Amino acid sequence: MRTFEKNEIRNICLIGKNKSGKTSLAEALIYNTGISSRLGKVDEGNTICDFDAEEIKRKMSVRLSIASFEYNNHKVNLIDAPGYYDFIADRISSMELGDSGLVVISGKSGIGASGAVAVKKAQEKNLPLMFFVNKMDHENADFDKVVAELKERFGGAAVPVMIPIRENGNLIGYIDVANSVAYKYGPDGKNTEIPVPEDMYAGLQNTKAELCEAIAEADETLLEKFFSDSPFTKEDMKMGIAKAIEAKTLIPIACGSALLNVGIKTLLNLLLEYMPAARGDENAPFKAQVLKTVVDPYVGKLTIMKIHSGILKANTTVYNANKEETEKIGQLIVLCGKDKSEIPFAAAGDICATAKLDVTGTGDTLCTEKNKDILPVLQFPVPNYLLAVVPKARGDEEKISSGLAKLAEEDMTFKSYINSETHQSVIAGMGDQQLDVIISRLKGMGTEVTTVEPKVSYRETITRKITAEGKHKKQSGGHGQYGHVVIDFEPADSEGLVFEEQIFGGSVPKSFHPAVEKGLKEMMETGLQAGYRVVGIKAILKDGSYHDVDSSEMSFKMAAHIAFKELVNAGPVILEPIGHLEVSIPDEYTGDIMGDITKRRGRVIGMEPGKITAEVPVAQMHSYAIDLRAISRAQGEFTFDFERYEQAPANIAEKIIASNKE
Repeated sequence: MRTFEKNEIRNICLIGKNKSGKTSLAEALIYNTGISSRLGKVDEGNTICDFDAEEIKRKMSVRLSIASFEYNNHKVNLIDAPGYYDFIADRISSMELGDSGLVVISGKSGIGASGAVAVKKAQEKNLPLMFFVNKMDHENADFDKVVAELKERFGGAAVPVMIPIRENGNLIGYIDVANSVAYKYGPDGKNTEIPVPEDMYAGLQNTKAELCEAIAEADETLLEKFFSDSPFTKEDMKMGIAKAIEAKTLIPIACGSALLNVGIKTLLNLLLEYMPAARGDENAPFKAQVLKTVVDPYVGKLTIMKIHSGILKANTTVYNANKEETEKIGQLIVLCGKDKSEIPFAAAGDICATAKLDVTGTGDTLCTEKNKDILPVLQFPVPNYLLAVVPKARGDEEKISSGLAKLAEEDMTFKSYINSETHQSVIAGMGDQQLDVIISRLKGMGTEVTTVEPKVSYRETITRKITAEGKHKKQSGGHGQYGHVVIDFEPADSEGLVFEEQIFGGSVPKSFHPAVEKGLKEMMETGLQAGYRVVGIKAILKDGSYHDVDSSEMSFKMAAHIAFKELVNAGPVILEPIGHLEVSIPDEYTGDIMGDITKRRGRVIGMEPGKITAEVPVAQMHSYAIDLRAISRAQGEFTFDFERYEQAPANIAEKIIASNKE
């Protein structure tokens, strides 16, 4: 592939809900450039963009893929990201890689709530957009209904530039709205001009008027023409559409069928003609940002980056501004699915990849040592869906840890760690689908795990003051063991043990006081009723006795153990962790969300339009990421952070104690 200047490059990310046909559309676009000799299908597992084993098995995209190709003296970098919310990290990266977005919509089911959310995220990124209504070959496809939905959601900016022509339920052609010309699709991809159907003429006129109004808003000269009722020329329409897309006053609506390769070449021409060229400063010093890391089984770690300024040459040294270290760049690679081709350099605005970087990760800025400004760090949501993993085979812990670390490099919303209290290996993600893919990939690395719900780190404490005595006395020939303590225990506002001594007359020598404290601290880790860490205890060593020969530090530590066990008479209770929950949702779901919080024993503590704040027990939040998505139709988002511990209700405490005894 030759090198291209930025005005010849189009970086287009595919946006839309799961099953809208993004990968099929990518396949059809690539096929129409002549790169591929066959039109692959997702169901057959032979598409260019869904080449990963997990994608082939699941028949859906699970990670970002790039397809770069040449067409009509342009280079298109097509970024295909998963539509399923669990894989949102790659959607975020795709919108950073892209300079514009092509929103793929099912002609049968419309954009849907999750698709609309994705579009709003793209609009927040300030991406120029185009809609493509896919699956128009289907008998239940309804273009007018989809257009009405888009207008309702996105206002007057959503205007068709293509109107489908159907005959006996089949898609046979389209009307070019800008030029008021109709075409019939040919089997060879070539379109034949035909008269505009009489029953569609009035609709065409209305749509063209809407299109003219949308493009007039982006250009003063066209606005004057519009208000003076002067007709727009072909050149006016061409320039105006491109300008209006860039200005966000127009989101054009195209249509076709990716599966049958109908209308795709027309779409390809629209993308080159109207979507903005790549952005970047070719004359400034080199700077790029890493936007995706892939663990490739053949080449190792593959780093995908976007060049923001200057030129990156193969076999050069660059500076990682985030890590403050240099990196040696080897080959520069252009990707088309799993296929790779080398290029000598990549210029501003382009997307490329390289392999085997040592310290560089997703989000890092690569630059020259004289130009060290760090590009804005990508913001990814915090993973809140947790599972504990258990090795199926003994001795696999190290392999599992290594595998999880590699997978965490790929996905910025996946984390793994060891819970220091429960000693479980925990994985965290955005939902069940994402973690299921992680576990399957781990198996592909040669190790298998089972998953369980993570244990909750409860606490135990006491509610009243008692005096406890502990005496450890043992004689087994020679020196014996003797330690005797009297301790006042009482509740305290503390995370651990507050230890004091009020010994008079030397009944317990000072040299043994640290042993008493150590013995109590050891017992704090063992629990009172359910084996959880004990907190909020004040212990005052009041009295005791010792033996000149038989007393030792161990004897007094054991005496402290015995005294501590008396706390079962001090009104022991279970403390459960409570978290602070903030949910952002459309107002229409407020009632359902509040009801769900109540079912989880939560307390709503604040409300404002589009936001609910509550306090909820951590034990009730395990499946919340999945449940919120179902309740809000994928439109809800939440954060959940530990707040404090508080006493668990008696019935809950009984279940916790019984469960641990089992």
